[in-house]
Amino acid sequence: MKRVLSIILGGGAGTRLYPLTKYRAKPAVSLAGMYRLIDIPVSNCLNSDILKIYVLTQFNSASLNRHIAKAYNFSTFSDGFVEVLAAQQTPDSPSWFEGTADAVRKYMWMFEEADVDEFIILSGDHLYRMDYSDYVRKHRESGADVTLSVVPIGYKTASSFGLMKVDENNRIVEFSEKPKGEALEAMRVDTTAMGLSPEESEDKPFIASMGIYVFKKQVLIDLLNKYPEQTDFGKEIIPASARDYDVQAYLFKGYWEDIGTIEAFYEANIALTDQPNPAFSFYKEDAPIYTRSRYLPPSKLQDCHITESIVSEGCLLKKCRVHKSVIGLRQRIHANCEIDHSLIIGCDYYESMDENGEFDKGDKIPMGIGEGSIIRRAIIDKNARIGRNVQIINKDNVEESEREADGYYIRSGIVVVLKNAVIPDGTII
Repeated sequence: MKRVLSIILGGGAGTRLYPLTKYRAKPAVSLAGMYRLIDIPVSNCLNSDILKIYVLTQFNSASLNRHIAKAYNFSTFSDGFVEVLAAQQTPDSPSWFEGTADAVRKYMWMFEEADVDEFIILSGDHLYRMDYSDYVRKHRESGADVTLSVVPIGYKTASSFGLMKVDENNRIVEFSEKPKGEALEAMRVDTTAMGLSPEESEDKPFIASMGIYVFKKQVLIDLLNKYPEQTDFGKEIIPASARDYDVQAYLFKGYWEDIGTIEAFYEANIALTDQPNPAFSFYKEDAPIYTRSRYLPPSKLQDCHITESIVSEGCLLKKCRVHKSVIGLRQRIHANCEIDHSLIIGCDYYESMDENGEFDKGDKIPMGIGEGSIIRRAIIDKNARIGRNVQIINKDNVEESEREADGYYIRSGIVVVLKNAVIPDGTII
């Protein structure tokens, strides 16, 4: 895999994940209490022996830069690297990235210099574990110019993806972007030909693009030069390439989830607490998910009742109840709190407080969850200060709301408290 260069697309402004992307790039959003979204594709690359990795981004990339610099340091005797390439304006390219393909095109002058045979294009907002080396080998064995990684899906989500059809040689012959109605029915395929059982094929009669592509080096260069006005891989470059090039499908049968929206992100995090076998597990010795070392103390739980939950390092929990929730780094939860089906992202640092939770800053609300507070079906972003006897329960069952001045948004019925927000004592949301 030394002849493969990985390009991870960090995405645009991350509007679908806002307000979690208010202060950070989408790949820097926290995941599972102690990881970042970027750790998923980078770890998949490292576990597949792909060690040349670029991450393209253009918004709020400071925290992403810090994370990558501290997490992924290679030996000076290795040619491996993980490097962030932020959008920049030049005399030849005065605009920012205008799409996934445009982002790669604007840095193609650098990628062309790489001594590699293939480019693998990845997304920064998916949750999955995949051996890219098997994917690249299948690409090479087929002789394809481009290979798309695809997943079988059912009716429920089919209209949210780009769908395709393949011929008897596994060559992609037809594309349809987010079809509905009759157009959706027209994209049904017999997925048993790709290795699914008859039962699986009946349940999942469509194949969808995962937004993961392997290109022969010169093919990608030629395509981006041939279609200079096309800015998106999935909608434009890939369908156009099928006319003149051999574009093949690689079927991925494992767990894969697009977590680019607040609802999908929330559901994927909560699903990590499923027992006994969550759909995605971070426990896999031969394919670990890496992140930065923080050297935090173990978490301390004092007379707590915790069920089906994840508690990260460095937390202090006191006489509280936690169910089906993910508790992030350095989080403090005080006495008589109830946390249910919630993602508490944690804190960047500790405040001056002893291990009993005594705070010495006068009337200021400390970081963490104050005594007697109740949080249900919510995401609490980093460094939030939740006062005493606060209820974050979406009491009016609101689906969508923007209350930035009050420190929170509601997305798909999920309350999202902003990073650094202060929610006063007794507040009911």
